[in-house]
Amino acid sequence: MAHVRLFNQHLYLPVLFLIVVEYGVFVASVYFGVALRFDNFNLDSVAFADLAPRAHFFALVMIVCSLSMGVYNTYGREGLTGMMLRTVVSSALVGAVLVSVFLYLIPSLQLFLGRGVLALAVGVALLLLLAVRIVFYRLIDTARLRRRVLVLGSGVRAARMMNELLASFTSKATKRDFEIVGFVKHGGPVAVEGNVIDVPASALHEYCADHRVDEIVVAVDERRSGDGNGGLPVIELLDCKFKGVDVLDELAFYEREGRRLDIRLVSTGWLVFAEGFRFSWWRDVGERGFDVFASLLLLVVSWPIMLLTVLAIKLEEGWRAPVLYHQPRVGLNGAVFNVHKFRSMRVDAERGGKAIWARQNDDRITLVGRFIRQTRIDELPQIFNVLRGEMSFVGPRPERPEFVDNLARSIPFYNERHRVKPGLTGWAQLCYPYGASEEDAEKKLQYDLYYIKNHSLFFDFYILIRTVEVILIGQGVR
Repeated sequence: MAHVRLFNQHLYLPVLFLIVVEYGVFVASVYFGVALRFDNFNLDSVAFADLAPRAHFFALVMIVCSLSMGVYNTYGREGLTGMMLRTVVSSALVGAVLVSVFLYLIPSLQLFLGRGVLALAVGVALLLLLAVRIVFYRLIDTARLRRRVLVLGSGVRAARMMNELLASFTSKATKRDFEIVGFVKHGGPVAVEGNVIDVPASALHEYCADHRVDEIVVAVDERRSGDGNGGLPVIELLDCKFKGVDVLDELAFYEREGRRLDIRLVSTGWLVFAEGFRFSWWRDVGERGFDVFASLLLLVVSWPIMLLTVLAIKLEEGWRAPVLYHQPRVGLNGAVFNVHKFRSMRVDAERGGKAIWARQNDDRITLVGRFIRQTRIDELPQIFNVLRGEMSFVGPRPERPEFVDNLARSIPFYNERHRVKPGLTGWAQLCYPYGASEEDAEKKLQYDLYYIKNHSLFFDFYILIRTVEVILIGQGVR
């Protein structure tokens, strides 16, 4: 089985295995660094035992930095070269700087983990990681690690699922994760582009056994139970399931592989009965406690940046120019609140008070505004929205009431994104570029619903870690 479900998330087993191995590499690199730095280092000494917590601390920081730079998300998109470039940035730059800050704040960590050992440990780790990644890439390129998927159906639903899913990946990335064996013709006209197989339902299991099929994805246009009239061959599918072939519908497959929900296939009944969409008192309390703590911490760290931003805006546009921009947004359960941002556009950006979508290379943005948007500094005043409980750190981005009214009329389930608090960052912001149209809003809603369905504290922490990459490379900025 190529995936394991943990904390409401489907984790790809080869990548999870790679993370565990690389954690061990980072731990070992600290010991190598100490051994290279100190010629008289005694492996049997008490100091060697004391090194273990520091080695694990170093490994944990480096793994978090790798996650934040999207290292493990690029194994299929950018190849070994792209993966190693991100690793160099995350380990040699972000990780080393972060560890140095911790060493300065916590002097007790400096025992056998000073600047010399740190530099050697990072260098050794990069060499070992290169070797590990080469082996890993040789392994994941073999067909044995790809799940062989047979799609039951060759009509409109199967075609839509595959077209939507494959559009979000490169063909290279898709082949590394799963391989489509073919589409079983099942009533109605053929709409898919691919290997269409004419196999009777009675021979479905034999075909799966002969072609080493791991999963059957049910994507038929007609869901009636039947035995040859175009209905769903329930008994035959159950037989396959009892003999070791996983069976799932196209919505579950699309959700797992695309990390989003196809709102054009979802029904209200599916939302009610599907696993997920659960809320608990302890999670709400834990999330609120984290929001308050993280907001206060971020406020302490960022106030000098906020002060410099105020001065920069005043210097560019004059001392009477307003610094903050207050705008109504729709929050939890449809409640409207004012979101606060550093002003990045001209004062007359919306003449006549009409709401206007942001554009690529928008000429309404000021020079200072372009920089603070690129670095997400303009979002810092929203810390006070989080402290007041109007927003959370993680959640769907709040939208303007004028846009919400229009989008809710044209996009199914759009108002369901207001079931949770809006956030400073969110899953849609990581997975999709800046939304500037109704089509973009529909695409982003698919990711927002995925987050709401599968939300957990673990997922929130992962999104926060990945947001570092967005800030550093300016992804999705307009």
